[in-house]
Amino acid sequence: MDFGKVSDNELHTVDFTLPDDGKQTAKTLKGKQPAKQPEFYVGCAKWGRKEWVNMIYPPKTKEANFLDEYVKHFNSIELNAVFYSIPNQELIRKWKEKADENSNNGFLFCPKFSRTISHIKRLKGAEEPTDLFLANISEFGKYLGPCFLQMGDNFGPKNIEVLEEFLKYLPTDLSVFVELRHAEWFSDEANRTRLFDMLAKLNKGAVITDASGRRDCVHMELSTPEIFIRFVGNGQEHKASDEARIDEWVERIKIWMGKGLEKVYFFLHQHDEKDTPILANYTIKAFNEHLGSQIAEISFLGNNDEDITKQTQLF
Repeated sequence: MDFGKVSDNELHTVDFTLPDDGKQTAKTLKGKQPAKQPEFYVGCAKWGRKEWVNMIYPPKTKEANFLDEYVKHFNSIELNAVFYSIPNQELIRKWKEKADENSNNGFLFCPKFSRTISHIKRLKGAEEPTDLFLANISEFGKYLGPCFLQMGDNFGPKNIEVLEEFLKYLPTDLSVFVELRHAEWFSDEANRTRLFDMLAKLNKGAVITDASGRRDCVHMELSTPEIFIRFVGNGQEHKASDEARIDEWVERIKIWMGKGLEKVYFFLHQHDEKDTPILANYTIKAFNEHLGSQIAEISFLGNNDEDITKQTQLF
């Protein structure tokens, strides 16, 4: 994932401090009681990583079986694969069967809306591909998590009515989070207020993307009592920094839990994905220890994730 990437030489200049909560967060959580135990989902963006063979996938695992192994380690995935083309129902049933046969404690696929809808049609006249997308992903059944709609950098606030009409077209019971990247959604207070007020009224969430070079996308606005965080780490060379950022997220999530946060979707990305399971496992451990989640830790093929780190540095 290259979004928000900065050079290694520039990383020390980035202020990774999480901003204060936005105005909509206070409105969304006002008057809510703390949830007895929020649901936690931690995962990656892809399962098809050859670098994970001998790391979390057994030796000689074929690519066709990567998903079978992935679901043994994670309870969710940010499903970017469906962005490039709308998968047919047969393929989705195949993915669902793999989750059904191999996951230990349930599993959620969180599909990304097809680029035909978001980037080619730009939400206008997109009813036909949207209907096809929704019909096909419904085949996931109980394994379907929230969908997320990512708009391009050039989709700015002047398109808010288009966005609103599209979201109104979707089924009201479909869990959806929207990721916006045009800077003016966040820099202009009027645009920001109108956006998050609209999302809250439609009961749609707002993706928070924590990337080094786009701190404005860490908007800290909750339009529903659920969060969908896309966290972009900077690799093992910056392990201490990434872990400190995770720790700060733990502190903020704990505060939100006390105010009624109900679900946490936390997806790990890195510009080089080979070490992402290591960062994901750190996240799982932190959530379990400090937030009371009970997510199974990742089973590395070495004695622990530190051993794996040393191994990957040898090759």
